Amino acid sequence: MARSEDIMEALKDYKIQCNNNKRLRRMQRDWTKLIHFLAEDTGDTFTMDVVKGEIITVQAGKEGTPDVFITANSEDMCDMFWGDLNPAQKYLDGEIRVKASQEDVQRIDAITMIIWPDT
Repeated sequence: MARSEDIMEALKDYKIQCNNNKRLRRMQRDWTKLIHFLAEDTGDTFTMDVVKGEIITVQAGKEGTPDVFITANSEDMCDMFWGDLNPAQKYLDGEIRVKASQEDVQRIDAITMIIWPDT
C-alpha cells in the first residue's frame, strides 16, 4: 500500500513528464478537464487540473466538480504515474476504473499510448 505522500510525489513527476512531452501537449491542446483520483485502498483523493493540455496543478483532496473520475489502488496509481505500469490492461481487467464521457475516455487512451508506449 502506497502512502499519500508517495502518490503525490508520483503525480508531480507525472505532471513534469506530461508537460515536457511536446507531442502530447500538441495533441491535447484543446483538452481542459478537472480530474479526480481516488486510491480506493487508502481513501486518499487527488485533483489534477488540465488546461489546454497542460497540467496546471496537482493537489491532495477533491477540488471542484470533476469531468473525469479515476479509481485505482494506491500501488497501481503510483506505478502508473511513475511509468512502471501501463494502465491499459488494469483498465481492461476492471482494476482501474474511469468515469468520464466517451470522448474523455478516448483522450485518456491516447495519452496512455504516448506516455506508456512500451510498458
